[in-house]
Amino acid sequence: ASKQAQLMELLKKEVRAMLIAAKAGLTPEQLEEQYMSMVCKPLPLRDLGFQSTLELVTQMPEVVRICSFKNGTLILKAIADDSTKGIAKLVANQKVKTRSKASKKTATKANATFATKNSKNPQSFQALSAGTPVLPAAVKAELQELLSSSPLLLADLDKAFLRRFGHTFQYRQYGFLSMSEVLRSVSDSIVVEQTKAGSVLVLRKYVTSKIEQEEVPQGEAEDEEVPQGEAEDEEVPQGEAEDEEVPQGETEDEERPQGEAQDEEMLQGEHQNFEHFPPTPEIPPDAVQDRSLCSLPPLKRRCLVGVTVESIVSPSQFYIHVSSTGSSYDLQDLMFEMRHVYSHKVASDKYIMPESAVRPGQLCCVMVSKWWYRVIIHRVINDQEVEVFYADYGHLQIVQKSWLRFLKWHYLKLPAQAIPCSLAWVKPVEGRWSSAAILLFKHLCHFKEVVGIVDEYVDGVLYLFLCDTSTNEDVYFHSVLRDMGYADVCGENIPSQEFEELNPSALYVQPSGKLGDGEVVEPDLRLQQESRDADSETATLKLDGADL
Repeated sequence: ASKQAQLMELLKKEVRAMLIAAKAGLTPEQLEEQYMSMVCKPLPLRDLGFQSTLELVTQMPEVVRICSFKNGTLILKAIADDSTKGIAKLVANQKVKTRSKASKKTATKANATFATKNSKNPQSFQALSAGTPVLPAAVKAELQELLSSSPLLLADLDKAFLRRFGHTFQYRQYGFLSMSEVLRSVSDSIVVEQTKAGSVLVLRKYVTSKIEQEEVPQGEAEDEEVPQGEAEDEEVPQGEAEDEEVPQGETEDEERPQGEAQDEEMLQGEHQNFEHFPPTPEIPPDAVQDRSLCSLPPLKRRCLVGVTVESIVSPSQFYIHVSSTGSSYDLQDLMFEMRHVYSHKVASDKYIMPESAVRPGQLCCVMVSKWWYRVIIHRVINDQEVEVFYADYGHLQIVQKSWLRFLKWHYLKLPAQAIPCSLAWVKPVEGRWSSAAILLFKHLCHFKEVVGIVDEYVDGVLYLFLCDTSTNEDVYFHSVLRDMGYADVCGENIPSQEFEELNPSALYVQPSGKLGDGEVVEPDLRLQQESRDADSETATLKLDGADL
């Protein structure tokens, strides 16, 4: 009984935190989804003796207000207590349609005077405008892929997206209030044209030409060991879209390039003739073996940058992307190019890693949900699995060895995009961050661009303040954690205990400057040409435009 009471008290705090962050409230189904995405397990209904979420919240009259509408919809809203009234007021004042006004404050705020480190709370820090929510890179890439073959009526987007990827386009889970808001956020690559038939979505020419340079393989054999089409139970890496369903494999009835089917049948016949004598794989000369990625150059102290938080362990351990046009486009271009190159079976087989290369510290790439990511092997779990660190997103994940491939030298040049961070000037009140504190911090960061105010680097970890400027009042995350009773503001940076225990970036990524561009030299071109010639003798499929 005492354990149930403790669990119920903890759950009340978590539910209140989730509902306060949702200005319009949540339906019972949305509350279940939010809890699952943030805590990574379902609501403990059975442990507390409840049959449904609605039955649970009716037993929290001091936490949840249940609102019913004429259409039968039930909306759950938070009832603030003394410690959360201030936060509830800030959320209630959140802007919805007046984001453009916030952008006008950028110039004046960027030139504002900063508080010194002796001040107790840097509320006088002024911030850049955060702008609209951010569509995850993988979801944006899916939209671009959908439009790469032809324009699409806006009215047909949902059906086409579902047919192509096996799940609906749920833009609201990324913080968008309308489809028009989504289209504004991707106006750099997608334009809306008005026709007699209605609004038409068109991919900008530079993206279309980039995609058309290389063939996209259309259906792969279902029984291949290499997962060309993703299985339903594969995980999607954190920081991309935590709630995103995994796209199904390519449908068999898609049109294939003329002649490709015959060539693939010839290759399959060749493989059948030699299946009892598997060749010893040769490592391509342009495969990365004993090199590391370098980090991004350090940010200047007290500078203001737009950031998105990609991976969160706690307020003392998380990873960010700096939302600058150059770096975001570079990573997106890299993901496109890796997908097109490695999705060809010939190239994919060429870069298969032998068992001797699957070792901790090895830089390589892995395919998850049809996209390829740069990773470093952290540890070997067993004969089938390894744990890898995503250098561009900042999280660890267990994957199948068969999903790994050597990384081409060409993909070594872009610095690791994930920056290890800790929230400045705060420490948990209980020595370690509580699950409720972590949950609240995730809600504050969830799928939105915020302003980062750089304080300092300590042992390679960036300590910064985070501020949401999309409200009438700027919301500093360290102040919210303090006001909720989860953190103490200490006026100095306490070394992150979590990063001291494990900091994969420090283990595997070279500091900027130690691995200069001049040192990243492509392997001998003569060896690469020999490798190409050898490939042409054993296969008729080639990568058009690929730099192997």
